[in-house]
Amino acid sequence: MTIQISKTIFGLLGGSFLLLGCGATTLVSTPIENIDTIPLKVTELTEAQLKSWGHADLLKDTIPGMSVDKAYEEIIKNKKGETVVVAVLDSGMDLDHEDLDGVLWVNKDEKPGNGKDDDNNGYVDDIHGYNFLGESYNEQLEYARMLRLNIGGAAMLAKAKAKLDSEYPQTLQNKQQYEQILQAVKNADAAVKKELGKDSYTKADLLAMKPSSEAMQQNVGILTQMYQYADSIDEVISEVTDGLTYFTERANYNLNKDFDGRAVVGDNPYDFNSRGYGDGNPNHRVDDESHGTHVAGIIAAERNNGIGINGVANNVQLMSIRAVPNGDEYDKDIALGIRYAVDNGAKIINCSFGKSFSPNAEWVYDAIGYAASKDVLIVHAAGNDGNDLDDKENPNFPNDHKFQGKEIADNVITVGALAPSYGSKMLATFSNYGSNNVDVFAPGDDIYSTMPNNKYKSQGGTSMAAPAVAGIAALIRSHYPKLTASQVKKVLMQSGLPTKAQVVLGGNPENARPFSEVSKSGRMVNAYNALLLADQLNNGKITFDPNAE
Repeated sequence: MTIQISKTIFGLLGGSFLLLGCGATTLVSTPIENIDTIPLKVTELTEAQLKSWGHADLLKDTIPGMSVDKAYEEIIKNKKGETVVVAVLDSGMDLDHEDLDGVLWVNKDEKPGNGKDDDNNGYVDDIHGYNFLGESYNEQLEYARMLRLNIGGAAMLAKAKAKLDSEYPQTLQNKQQYEQILQAVKNADAAVKKELGKDSYTKADLLAMKPSSEAMQQNVGILTQMYQYADSIDEVISEVTDGLTYFTERANYNLNKDFDGRAVVGDNPYDFNSRGYGDGNPNHRVDDESHGTHVAGIIAAERNNGIGINGVANNVQLMSIRAVPNGDEYDKDIALGIRYAVDNGAKIINCSFGKSFSPNAEWVYDAIGYAASKDVLIVHAAGNDGNDLDDKENPNFPNDHKFQGKEIADNVITVGALAPSYGSKMLATFSNYGSNNVDVFAPGDDIYSTMPNNKYKSQGGTSMAAPAVAGIAALIRSHYPKLTASQVKKVLMQSGLPTKAQVVLGGNPENARPFSEVSKSGRMVNAYNALLLADQLNNGKITFDPNAE
């Protein structure tokens, strides 16, 4: 699982610090041809806009959202549609969250807590889904596991070793830098509070200070720099602490060749026939296990309940499948998780994970094919490396093409991430892209959603863009249930908004391309247009070429 760490953390790593020594379908209701004349928003988004920008309308708000609010106001209105089961194949989910507890899938054929497989589906006590990780949480990245277990051919192992030899020292360096930053900021903060005789202070208070010593002058300088990254020093300390945690876990678990996080599960994760592991409790295990909860809220947090946020879809049951640890997922867990979702009624599976090595990729390819045969749509995050996935040096698993060009199934849609600023910088700096290997883009940076223990927080990643698209797919399948997974994928791709804008890729201003060339569709997913096109397709007013990718 790749979690996108905050801009503050990346900014601090790149900074210099005092403490360190200084086929288009035109829809008449939305004038697509006028999008390139939209004035750029020059004012900062308000707090309210930031918390819901993914639902905004580009024409009305000049924010590259998905027109979700417009879709509800003008198309969905009070229509309920059919209930759609969406599987969240991810880390554990907070099943007791105030904004999710009312939209959970319930396996009515299973009796909770009796230790029996009442419905004979092969899984015991799976009331809201299944947990393939047992009590494990921290894990290695796949290439570290491959080296520990000597799995893969010589060429693959050599590539894995080169990757580890590059990443591990850099991670240790970043960890040390963050330890220094955190200690320096904490020391400066404590000294300034003592000097001012206050428990808290503002930027204005800081700038108004007349330092009484050279040491105090340096403290003020450090804290003044920190205000470049956040609105308060408490927020800076929180962000830096998160960064230190990230690099510490990466060093101690993800890149530690000797760590074995799977031992407590009891199976052989590289033997597809080693079954019967895990349990029926897909709840999150620790507070930091928040990824699945955040993803779930984007899809279907209870709408208009007066608390928290509104999910994209309004008639969804969320199936929680715990299969993604704090590290790279196992191919077996993903393959079995997909099959579990399909066999238990999911029509959409959200897959907000990915990795660059996959020694048992065929298990997952077979599961994707199985899902296709059962008309189940898979929505997959493109990844957060800022890479061109069309480059063979940037493999990303799972995928729907086996790196052979032609798709093996037409039920997978791969999603890149947008930032909330329309124009040249609207691609999130971290988002992968590719004219063949990324299908669409959707809001994925600074997305406000549910967190464990009835909390809410903004996070960024293609992990956030994928569930936004899964939510729109659920709306389509709810109101137009006769449409197939392949048709829903084509609707999502062909109904999005195009633009002639040049966009910066990977956060590098020297690397820019037309937005039309960074995904297969060249479009931003749009709920309003998608529902209009789905209606036309459902009523036979248009058709899609079944042989077109």
